[in-house]
Amino acid sequence: MRFDRMKVFSGSSHPKLATAICAELGEPLGRISSVRFSNENILLQVDENVRGCDVYVVQTACSPLHDNIMELLILIDALKHASAARITAVLPYMPYVRSDKKDRPRISITARLMADLLESAGANRVLVIDLHAPQIQGFFRIPADHLLAAPLISDYLLRKDLHDAVLVAPDAGEVKDLIRYVDQLGLPMAIIDKRRVADDECAKAVNIIGDVKDKTCILIDDEIASAGTMVSSASYLHQQGAKRVLAACTHAVFSGNATERLANAPFEEVIVTDTIPLPDQKRFPSLTVLSIAPILARAISCIHYGDSVSRLFTGALQPVVR
Repeated sequence: MRFDRMKVFSGSSHPKLATAICAELGEPLGRISSVRFSNENILLQVDENVRGCDVYVVQTACSPLHDNIMELLILIDALKHASAARITAVLPYMPYVRSDKKDRPRISITARLMADLLESAGANRVLVIDLHAPQIQGFFRIPADHLLAAPLISDYLLRKDLHDAVLVAPDAGEVKDLIRYVDQLGLPMAIIDKRRVADDECAKAVNIIGDVKDKTCILIDDEIASAGTMVSSASYLHQQGAKRVLAACTHAVFSGNATERLANAPFEEVIVTDTIPLPDQKRFPSLTVLSIAPILARAISCIHYGDSVSRLFTGALQPVVR
């Protein structure tokens, strides 16, 4: 099905990214107005005609998380009742993406709940980037396009001297993310073997599978939250004789004192994308932020015109540093 008109709207979580997406598309950002009442209820009003339009709503998971979730659901519902022809929820970082399995009794698989809520609100499809677990895509009963940041980050890394580089997974669970970069960069890989001595202790590195001595090590992960894993991995790699250590991830969650940890860790560079907004207080000298806007804009264009989204995974993407 083809649509004549495209419109992009943004919640309040990441307007800078939404504006950059619109700039790539050559489309103006849709106008909405919002009111927060004294009882903390939110009123959202779409300030332009969307009847029959192909609408995209950009909202990412960041603080205040639950306000942003409700704002997203209310905006989708408002657009549905304003007779938008199709509504796509663009989620650069999906809320509750790490809650993907029942790993303890009597808990919610909240990522599945989020999928149900989006569909109930009126979303016709979703667009996400680097899900923590690929099977989350199957939680949706509506079309879900899963984009990868690996081509963007890989193109940035290819501009560096990688003659002695090795890609490193901080633990065995991250090998799935590492393989994407191995395919793009053609570099050897290594895995840090971690063991948990007791349930109340953090996992500790006990071995390295692969050669890192006198190498430039590039740690790969899908996200950095508290930064404990990345920082301890960097220290361990230096202990094993690594010459330089870089880190690369898609989602810069940077919770708690992660920024301070990363700034003081032995990283030459920490490379992330802007799926999550990073205020000045969460930035540090060795941090590089690549814009995900070109990937999202191309995906939106493919969806709107009925082209294949999978073609975005082949061919170079020029990284934009923001």
